[in-house]
Amino acid sequence: MPKPPSPIRQVTSRLSHPLSALKASRRVRAVRLLTSVSPALTWTVAAFVVAEAALPNLTLIAMGRATGRIPAAARDGLSSGAGHSLLVALAIAGVCYGLSLLRGPAEDALSSVVRARMVVALQRRLVTAVSAPAGIAHLEDAETLDQLANAQGQLMNAAPADAPMTIAAQLGGRLSGTMACVVLCTFRWWLGLAMFAAWIAVRHPLGKLIRTRVSSFRAAGVPLRRAWYLFALATRPGAAKETRVFGLGGWLAAEHRTHYVSGLTPTWHEIRRQARRVAAVGIGVFAVIALGAGTLGWTAYHHEIGLGTLAVMLTMLPASMSVGTVSMTDFQLEMMLTALPDLDALTESLVPTADPADSSAGSVDPAGMPARDVVFENVGFRYPGGESEVYSDLNLTLHAGESTALVGINGAGKTTLVTLLARLRDPGHGRILVDGVPLNDLKVRDWQKQIAVVYQDYTRYPLTAEDNITLNLLGDPVDEAAFEQAVERAGATDLIEGLSNGRHTILSPQYEGGTDLSGGQWQRIALARALYAISRGATVLILDEPTAQLDVRAEAAFYKRFLEITQGVTSIVISHRFSTVRRADRIAVLDGGRITELGSHSELLARAGTYADLFTKQAAAFTGGRKRA
Repeated sequence: MPKPPSPIRQVTSRLSHPLSALKASRRVRAVRLLTSVSPALTWTVAAFVVAEAALPNLTLIAMGRATGRIPAAARDGLSSGAGHSLLVALAIAGVCYGLSLLRGPAEDALSSVVRARMVVALQRRLVTAVSAPAGIAHLEDAETLDQLANAQGQLMNAAPADAPMTIAAQLGGRLSGTMACVVLCTFRWWLGLAMFAAWIAVRHPLGKLIRTRVSSFRAAGVPLRRAWYLFALATRPGAAKETRVFGLGGWLAAEHRTHYVSGLTPTWHEIRRQARRVAAVGIGVFAVIALGAGTLGWTAYHHEIGLGTLAVMLTMLPASMSVGTVSMTDFQLEMMLTALPDLDALTESLVPTADPADSSAGSVDPAGMPARDVVFENVGFRYPGGESEVYSDLNLTLHAGESTALVGINGAGKTTLVTLLARLRDPGHGRILVDGVPLNDLKVRDWQKQIAVVYQDYTRYPLTAEDNITLNLLGDPVDEAAFEQAVERAGATDLIEGLSNGRHTILSPQYEGGTDLSGGQWQRIALARALYAISRGATVLILDEPTAQLDVRAEAAFYKRFLEITQGVTSIVISHRFSTVRRADRIAVLDGGRITELGSHSELLARAGTYADLFTKQAAAFTGGRKRA
């Protein structure tokens, strides 16, 4: 039976349909998003559409009528009936013009409110979507990353949150142009219809031009995402030190231009091709406008219409162009709307995988597990797109309450084993058993809470020291006894007491009163975080290079506390420093995708295999070549 396509591939296939087929539905989606965020705001935006459509035309009509009354008022004087009529017409025109001027500030204020509400709603959907799966494979998939970047508006440089107000402004303009055509129909019915038809005709190739450009943007996701990455390297502080020390400024600028141009070149070629069609249709529109202006001039010359009618109808000719002309706003709107299919696709494909009712989420409560052991049984794993397997029939048993050290050369797959244990990834074949229960049968979120990890690339949260350790970010009370014990066992007591505001100091220099820590200090905070989780009920402790950034004294202190830290806890230690490894109850050598040696430090030395060779070479560096056990 053929293997069903992955959710990511299913999403990609759904997104392969032409953008034109999604055009109307995307506008409806944007409006529905706004309605779900705030019905009151939706009605306010609707009122703005009406004002955007009516006020410009009412102002032009009122000014035209006032212009038609000027000759009579000039002849009879302002105190006459004609003069009073002119003053009333001017007053009406002034009110309409004043209200029309308010459209700009009103639109800015309304846009700010709508955008703020939409940004929160859209970002919440994205965070929910990408955080829903228990694993991390989707965050390493290029197609998903392209969708994520597009859903945020990065590739198009257009914020999806601005779509509702841009739609409102565009709709208001279309209605305004339609009203102008209706006014022209009161002069000559055929003129209004001709103008409407001409602008609709020109809008078709212009709309196709827009969709072609946006389609090209979507197709160029990889080079454009690369260009944004290079831009971030040049402009963000994280890489600033190395880019300057190694003189990479010029290279970053050149590479950014290369990727950006390669992504947009197809778009520019298509724009030039479509521009010829637009120019051809534009000639027809010019002919209709010339016909309308000529008709107005002819009738006015023969006194068939008055000055007021002439003034109104002449202004309606250019006003009608809103029916079909395309501006930069139309380009921006199309780019904003193209994010919505990606947003919906990410939500539909990722969120259901975290549904607690889904069988893949497991049904067994893992509280208190493992009580006996964790068994890797004939486990095989290969990264997507990888040329070789990381593991091939790997077998390993982790006994509950014991510490197991993983040893191997770089790239042997030590950290990957941790991600499989935490169900951040699933094996390609074989299985992992916890107390005899398949790992896939456990409630995945609850199982992950049983695991406390100090990753080699631990996260440095821009939060207080207390929050970095407890991660009680939902308002749960801090377990003071567990906090003090974790800080003391991690050797971070003096560190926290020495901060300007103690445990409440923000560990980021980007905030007022905040501070940064050295690598070794951050490692102690990360260790305290894992130990706090252990004190709060986690049963598996994973230490991935726990002393990599500690100084000599801190490392020596850690060695002394190692047995205390791991006592009674099922623990895995990954380290290249054998002074740490040798203290583990058992040591497993990972080589060639399998566990090739397993035993205590003394047992493995006596075996004189890979472990003994690695240990002897490392020890010789500190003993002047003399071997020691």
